[in-house]
Amino acid sequence: MDWRRFGFIALIIAILFSVMVLIGRVQTSPIVIVTSMMATTIAVATPLTLGALSGIFCERAGVVNIGIEGMMLAAAFFGWLASIYLNHVYKFAPLPSLIGGVVAAVLTGGLFALLHALLSVTFKVDQIIGGTVINILAVGITGFLNRQLFFEEGSIFGGDVPHAPGTLPRIAIPILADFPVVGRIFDQQPITFAAILLVMVTHFVLFYTRWGLRTRAVGEHPRAADTVGISVERVRYMNVVIGGLMAGLGGAYFTLESVSSFEPLMTNGRGFISLAAMIFGNWTPFGAWAAALIFGAAQALQINMQFFREVIPPQLAILQISYVVGLAPYILTMIILTGIVGKTVPPAADGQPYEK
Repeated sequence: MDWRRFGFIALIIAILFSVMVLIGRVQTSPIVIVTSMMATTIAVATPLTLGALSGIFCERAGVVNIGIEGMMLAAAFFGWLASIYLNHVYKFAPLPSLIGGVVAAVLTGGLFALLHALLSVTFKVDQIIGGTVINILAVGITGFLNRQLFFEEGSIFGGDVPHAPGTLPRIAIPILADFPVVGRIFDQQPITFAAILLVMVTHFVLFYTRWGLRTRAVGEHPRAADTVGISVERVRYMNVVIGGLMAGLGGAYFTLESVSSFEPLMTNGRGFISLAAMIFGNWTPFGAWAAALIFGAAQALQINMQFFREVIPPQLAILQISYVVGLAPYILTMIILTGIVGKTVPPAADGQPYEK
């Protein structure tokens, strides 16, 4: 990823932070506002980061995956359902129930990814259509089961929506989290820390291991990879499933870490924004993470506008309307995808079925 992109990312994040500081600086310390923005940005960028990593694994192996949105939505629902079931039926304590929910969410993402791999790699269905099928299937299944299990008479919970066992507890990094004010940045929930760790792991795997070399070879020139004994089909299957597992972890964020409830379509386009982050990051883990932080900062602006509502001047009250500031991530997505900061180069065989 070239430095011009990183410069653009830093500029946009600085602008978003500055807007919040300028609005609230009269009554609130700038350091408090900046710290709040940084902590919120890192947290809300979590599903975008995991979705972008999911896309990187898939597309580096030559499989386009626009089904990340559906994988995340399905994972959010089934992870939430598993945590409720373990807590209310099997009487697990809240934390084991939540951990079980995360496992269920990750496996759900992997299962949907396996379906996508079957369609794209084995049956050679157009990969855009295959991803669309995943998205539609996830919307239909989660919407139907949500109504049938929780809102219909005679459901397994008697027609009442039971309380979820809460959200995953926060983890504070020793020493760093003890600093006044700025320590909040280092006090996050486990999936957030896992996403940052996975960025580093993904970078290492892709660029410093034999598996990563084979993955990139399959994504760039599958016929050449095949001639040296690399199984193109196996590599693509494995990478799509790994990507699905990451998307599943991203889905778990919505119902097990952010809020302890499920709403239909609650991913709200985050899977597609993840793809934009992946493209802007030029299919690299650190680039995609940096791009995800842009969208996270835009969403953090909306959240902090509500949090610091008492310091917003009356003449700027329109900024308290959630959907006004909430447009920022989607506007940024359109700007970035226009290629305003330079051309991105996808893997050469991305989206092309391979005939042995």
